[in-house]
Order: sequence, then C-alpha cells, then structure tokens
Amino acid sequence: MICTGCWQNGKNIANHHSLIVVKIHLSITEKTQRLDRYLSSVIPDLSRSRIQDLIEQGYVQLNGKVCYSKNITLDGGEYVEVEIPPVQAAQLVAQHIPLDILYEDEQLLILNKPAGLVVHPAPGHLEGTLVHALLDHCPNLPGIGGVQRPGIVHRLDKDTTGAIAIAKTEIAYRHLQLQLQSKMARREYLGVVYGAPKSESGTIDLPIGRHPQQRKKMAIVPVEQGGRNAITNWYIKERLGNYTLIHFQLETGRTHQIRVHSAKIGHPIVGDPVYSSGRSVGVNLPGQALHAWQLKLQHPTSGEWVEVTAPLPDSLTKLIEVLRRR
Repeated sequence: MICTGCWQNGKNIANHHSLIVVKIHLSITEKTQRLDRYLSSVIPDLSRSRIQDLIEQGYVQLNGKVCYSKNITLDGGEYVEVEIPPVQAAQLVAQHIPLDILYEDEQLLILNKPAGLVVHPAPGHLEGTLVHALLDHCPNLPGIGGVQRPGIVHRLDKDTTGAIAIAKTEIAYRHLQLQLQSKMARREYLGVVYGAPKSESGTIDLPIGRHPQQRKKMAIVPVEQGGRNAITNWYIKERLGNYTLIHFQLETGRTHQIRVHSAKIGHPIVGDPVYSSGRSVGVNLPGQALHAWQLKLQHPTSGEWVEVTAPLPDSLTKLIEVLRRR
C-alpha cells in the first residue's frame, strides 16, 4: 500500500501557490523501482528530469536525510519528502545587450562571454541574461532546445569569461549536444591558480555532486552518493612565482568542474568567491580568473572543423602582467 499527500504545516495545499512540500510515505513490502522513476510515477505533474534536478539540488529527503542519489532502489517502508520550490514565471523578452561575436553563420553562433553575464534565466536573474540578448540578436531562436534556454547547449558560470557556442537551429542543437556528450568538441580554459604545482601536468578524475550541506556549492561526492564522473586535464602554461597560469582541458562538463577540482588539489582559482580563500592579489577582478580560451567543434551541416580563440579579458591580462613583475 502507498500513501501520498501534499502538505504544508500539516495542511493539504494542493491548490496553494507558495512553497509546496510533498510528503510521500511508502509502505511497500517488496523492492520497487529506483527513486527518481518512482517519484515521477507518483507525482505525474513533475517530469522525470525535474525530479532528478530536485534530487541533485538537495530537495529530496529519504528517511529524514537529504538524498542526492537518483539511483537508490526503494526496498519498502521508506519515508520520502520532496520539497518543490515555487516556480517563478519568467516571460522571456528580447533585450538589447551587446555581444562579442567570434563566429556566426546560419547554424551556429560563438560568443566571447564577459564576466557578470548569466547565461540563462534563474531565480535572482530573471532579466539581463545571455538568453535575453540572444533573443534580440536571433529573433528565430525561441524553441530551439527549450523555452527557457533557447539555443543553449553548454554554459559558463556567471563570472567565467570566454567562448560559448549557441545553436541557431534544431539540427545544430542536436549535433552540438552529441559532440559534447561524445567528447568530440574540445573546450580549453586558461586559469590562474594559487600556488605552484610540483608537476608540469596532471589529470583530476574525481566525481562532482551537490555539496551535502550547502546547496549552492558543488563538491567532490562519491558516485554512490549522487556524484557524477568528472575529468579535468591540466598543463602548466606559465609559472608566476607563488601563482600559476594553467591550461585546463575538460573531458566532462560538470557544474563548477574546474573550480572544484582545482580547489581539491590545493590550487584554487584566484578570485573564486566560493572555492578559494579570497586572498587579495592586488588586482580588481570581477570574479574568478578563469577563461574559456579555445573552442573546437565540428560544424553541424558542413562537417568542417570550427576553431575559435577568445581573447583574454583585460582583468585577466592585467593580473598575469602584475604577477610577472613580482
């Protein structure tokens, strides 16, 4: 027998529009399907991908503890609580925001994103995002890859600068997605880190997931606890005394991947407000000193390789010059 109900402060709130807490009590005597599949079957109003997002973001508790793994199989007798944050409706309206275009044709757009520009709308950033700028630049973009993230096939953190590819057609969107999933597309980053690594290169192969206590942070999390495989290759480009300019190459694209991996090996990105100590370097940085430097991908229709290099922002160039003089 399975009992389900939607409650807030002990009262049913099926028609309430504020924070919704769905409490599901399972009284099952034999094994059932894994957690995300089960929840999507008993909460039909939420898609399975939405359920998975809620699990990853720490909104699902199993037997009173936050559960970050969608793969856990329910054995029976568990108590599951799902917290559904209120949806903030955002009508996407084109906004004229200048774009630094590195490449463009009828299928593809590659931009040099500045620091401070959020890629797509999210709570706290419902206007002034890259998506709003894209709708102004490409009027036919709506619907390509999703309503809230039209054309977006990969993302950069708000304060990470550099090359980002945008799909202008459904064909391009699907093709670029496959390239990223198969590791055909190459993404190269430059970043300044604290300290001086002993070796000249290395590979960081550590799974990344939502931080168990702080939802806005990512952390090294075992796969069995919900972490996802993450691989970052790195090569020293220039030693700068107690700092180092590093060339990063991604094999996977997890949220905050380079920032989390760099911090884990004891060399956090300079200026990172979340994963570094925040030591001053004497240069006013708009965010972490991390730049998506080069992007190489196959054109979705011609099959030719497209390779772009995004010029370093002035703040990062100045930082490197200052460190060289020390």
